[in-house]
Amino acid sequence: VDPLMRFRYSAFVVALLLALIAVLPASAQLDVRFGEPEASGGFGEAVTFSTTFETEARPLRVEMLSQLPGDDSDRVTIAAVERDGDGWQATVFEGGHIVPNTRWDFRFRVITDAGTVEGPTGSYRLLDDRFEWDVLEGERVNVWTYEGGDGFARDALEIAESAVDDAAGLLGVEVVEPVDFLLYTDTREFRSAMGPATRENVGGQAHPRIRTLFGLVEPRQIDSDWADELITHELAHLVFHEAVDNPYQYPPRWLNEGLAVLLSKGYVDEDRRQVQGAAGGGTIIPLEGLGGQFPTRPGRQSLAYAESISAVDYFVDTYGQDRLVELIKAFGEGSGLDGAFEAATGQDFAAFDASWLDALGADQPEPYGPTDSLPG
Repeated sequence: VDPLMRFRYSAFVVALLLALIAVLPASAQLDVRFGEPEASGGFGEAVTFSTTFETEARPLRVEMLSQLPGDDSDRVTIAAVERDGDGWQATVFEGGHIVPNTRWDFRFRVITDAGTVEGPTGSYRLLDDRFEWDVLEGERVNVWTYEGGDGFARDALEIAESAVDDAAGLLGVEVVEPVDFLLYTDTREFRSAMGPATRENVGGQAHPRIRTLFGLVEPRQIDSDWADELITHELAHLVFHEAVDNPYQYPPRWLNEGLAVLLSKGYVDEDRRQVQGAAGGGTIIPLEGLGGQFPTRPGRQSLAYAESISAVDYFVDTYGQDRLVELIKAFGEGSGLDGAFEAATGQDFAAFDASWLDALGADQPEPYGPTDSLPG
């Protein structure tokens, strides 16, 4: 075959394919016309997302694609679809408890026999509309208050910005995107905002995915150690998240809480006594048991926090603060539990857990778990 003829034939085929590719999607794009996406709902209510669209082909399926501020990918939800005059309406309901300041970017996707078409993007923020909020903007923290006046907000913002500086400096986090800190002054109002499953001894929560922190601080407490400790503790969680966020494995909870306690109040005598009592009494919880949710009973829960700062304090005393930073950065680079500890200490996690228990003079507890079924 003549090379020139072969080249011309190949070029013709490629051009024909490109023309088909250009024409087919264009026709699919033309037969779906979207209205503007909308969302509505207040605090304590379901959020309704909707859009209208017109299409010549009957929709096979309509989906809503949504993202929270910290998401790297879309969440896909099947929408309910019904006739709306000459067109269609698609609706998605987001129910259950939703914490205030949750924000979505969302759009709808229509799937027909002719192809798939995405509509325009909308945004919606669910506010706690029970109160008239004042927002004091800082460099990296925006403090939201509804009582206490300007002085209360300024004092809280000063504590918050200092806490971000300390945590970011320790962990080597150069950029901290702005975060909202909502301060409630009433226990019942705070707990209703956090949701029905909130434990009675919780005074603050960090929600890194929506870049929002919540705290329970009365205006008269702003000059107290409690306000300083609470604000610093929750912001430490946020900076920790910035340092370790990765798509593979999140660090154990004891490390997250232990670092937050270290930065907010340190290893205080009360926590030391509680840990020593548990070690001597045989009721210590190994760190392996504190990787996820902490115990719900008040005594065991406070012990979990005390053990967390104990373990972090032991790590710093044994290996130094720089190795603690190496450990946290290893998680951020995608290392698993053993990989991160081996990178920072040369040993796996089980070895660290055992050495911490040994330093406390505690025996390794026997694990609880499933047992073999009895005959019959």
